[in-house]
Amino acid sequence: MADMRLALRHLIFVACAIVWTGYAHAQAQPDVPPDEPAPAVLVADDIEVTRDRRLVARGNVEAFQGTTRLSAQAIEYNPDTGALTITGPIVIDDGAGIVILASQAELSQDLQDGLLTGARLVLNDQLQLASVQMNRVGGRYTQLYKTAVTSCRICENDPSPPLWQIRAKRVVHDREARQLYFDGAQLRIRNTPILYLPRLRLPDPTLDRATGFLIPEIRSNSRLGTGLRVPYFIKIGDHRDLTLTPYVTGDTRTLEFRYRQAFKRGRIIIQGAYSDDDLQPDDTRGYLFAAGEFALNRGFVLDFDLESVSDDAYLNDYGFFGKDRLDSTIQLSRTRRDEFIRLSYINFKSLRDDEDDDLLPSDVVDALYERRFHPSVIGGEIRLSAEAHAHERQSNVNFDADGDGVVDGRDVLRFNVEAGWLRTFQFGGLQMQTELGIAGDVIRVSDDATFDDGDSGLAPKAGITLRYPLVKRGDNGVRQFIEPIAQFAWTGGDGLDVPNDESTRVEFDEGNLLSLSRFPAPDRRERGWAFAYGGTWARLDPDGWSASLTVAQVLRQDAQPDFNDTSGLSGTASDFLLAGQLEFDGGLAVSGRTLFNDSFDVSKAEVRGDWSNASLDISGSYIWISEDPAIELPSPIGEFTFDGSYKIDRFWTASANWRYDLEEGRAATAGAGIAYSNECVRVGLSVNRSFADSTTLEPSTSLGLTVSLRGFSVNTGDRVETRSCGKQAK
Repeated sequence: MADMRLALRHLIFVACAIVWTGYAHAQAQPDVPPDEPAPAVLVADDIEVTRDRRLVARGNVEAFQGTTRLSAQAIEYNPDTGALTITGPIVIDDGAGIVILASQAELSQDLQDGLLTGARLVLNDQLQLASVQMNRVGGRYTQLYKTAVTSCRICENDPSPPLWQIRAKRVVHDREARQLYFDGAQLRIRNTPILYLPRLRLPDPTLDRATGFLIPEIRSNSRLGTGLRVPYFIKIGDHRDLTLTPYVTGDTRTLEFRYRQAFKRGRIIIQGAYSDDDLQPDDTRGYLFAAGEFALNRGFVLDFDLESVSDDAYLNDYGFFGKDRLDSTIQLSRTRRDEFIRLSYINFKSLRDDEDDDLLPSDVVDALYERRFHPSVIGGEIRLSAEAHAHERQSNVNFDADGDGVVDGRDVLRFNVEAGWLRTFQFGGLQMQTELGIAGDVIRVSDDATFDDGDSGLAPKAGITLRYPLVKRGDNGVRQFIEPIAQFAWTGGDGLDVPNDESTRVEFDEGNLLSLSRFPAPDRRERGWAFAYGGTWARLDPDGWSASLTVAQVLRQDAQPDFNDTSGLSGTASDFLLAGQLEFDGGLAVSGRTLFNDSFDVSKAEVRGDWSNASLDISGSYIWISEDPAIELPSPIGEFTFDGSYKIDRFWTASANWRYDLEEGRAATAGAGIAYSNECVRVGLSVNRSFADSTTLEPSTSLGLTVSLRGFSVNTGDRVETRSCGKQAK
């Protein structure tokens, strides 16, 4: 009986040693001293102590400690030599993404050294390392000999080789550094060697960030030639990194870079490129973008976005960004429940051929303060706001000094203050919202021969909005909603005699239907009496189709001179606004908006649609704007865009995008791609064409090819289809 108790103690000690010193990844529990192993649990069908005092556990042997689990058919412990003999099949799962499978094992008592035969190491349920022999050295290193490495699924009784594999004489897994070192590595595609590397280092899939090469890309461009982009990631620390990407073809030598750093209260990213190419052989070219965000004291947030480029065509030539105007911004803001503060500076630079930076308002400074109060005496809400705005052109020539109608220079300084009181009253089902307020505007103009120094004035305003919502509920869960709306509004004062710099593009939609002024900036305001009326109908069905429809119009006492024709607000009667949405249970959604007059002449129209299901993801839009010389639009604008992808089967996906100019009768951009993806590889092929227009100097065609071997990178969270053994799973 004493021998049995001694044997059990030996066996428990062995189980603890296995999970603690050999393969356990979990840290010691807080209430357990660091020099003592945490308690372990051992389960076996049969336990025996032999005459020579060897301890043997047989039949479904399992040892547990925290998240670590070891299972085998038998474990034999020799107290004289301290050796462990484990009979498989052996499975060791440490709960941290590392699983070891083996047929036999001979390990030392402390499990720091040992030999496993017929062993396989599985990392993060992705990468398999199958070897003839595996050695455990020092509890940190695992050496595998005559190893085949792949993340492709291998089926039993299937003689065909995996899609890809790396064969190596020896592979060393450094568990602490989470790195894989290969000696004499061969990359094989369907068992055909295509690349030999004497030495190779790759991160294991449990590592989040590691210095090394990222996925390369073969890129072919009609203007730059064919070359290889090879990103190299450098881990500078836990909170910063640098990515360098050489791109070399027969016509360009380019180095792209991206630097990222995270701070305790913010982050920054700096990216750019430097090129020496044959497109402009006498000049070096490049761009530099930087962005960041920092949380400051007292709730303030600092944002900045800096953009610079060597020449107007560089971004388009290399396909970095689709921007045709750069805007560098620095902003300080604070948002609270009843207060908003913003101070910003913006610098604009145009990359368009038909625009001159000296004649555009390139420097813009804006300061805004808003505050809300909720007085108990009069009820409702009081809103106060103050704004200071200035924009400046680099040219000092007076506006239209030569009489050709071209903006040669004009600087504007604007101050606006506004106070308003809003309160909502409920009379049964009728809701009435009242608004009273006053605004003060001061605008100063310089470098303008056609205007005086500026103007100032007051604008008192008042408005009453009436709503009567009606709701009908059906037995099947369908709800229908009807809400007629009417607003009476008045704004006093005379319009200011200042140039229209900021409110040249006015949009009439559901968002500003009930605004007392529909200009996008307070440099102009609607004046006089106005009456807005309309209604909304909506159908909401949680299990079927849903829809909404809005119809509205604005009537005025006097026409507003600064509303152009395409705004839909010119004249004493505005165009009719018609907007709607339609959603189906199958994933199809369509929304549209249009403006038309009483003769059904359309000034603007747009339709957007999306259709998404298990295999299809499509989105498209149609936009049309009629001609309007008042906003330098001599001819209509019509455009159709399409972007979609279709899952052909479990592994193949096709995609396409297209932007077509209906008025010019030609495409602006077009692209297509196809990708194959499974549990062990992703291959993508894409082609994109950019056609010449007023903002693009030259047309170009680019072709891209990427090949990614899964298993050596972090799991992105995307769904990955796994090939099935035998019949393909449906």
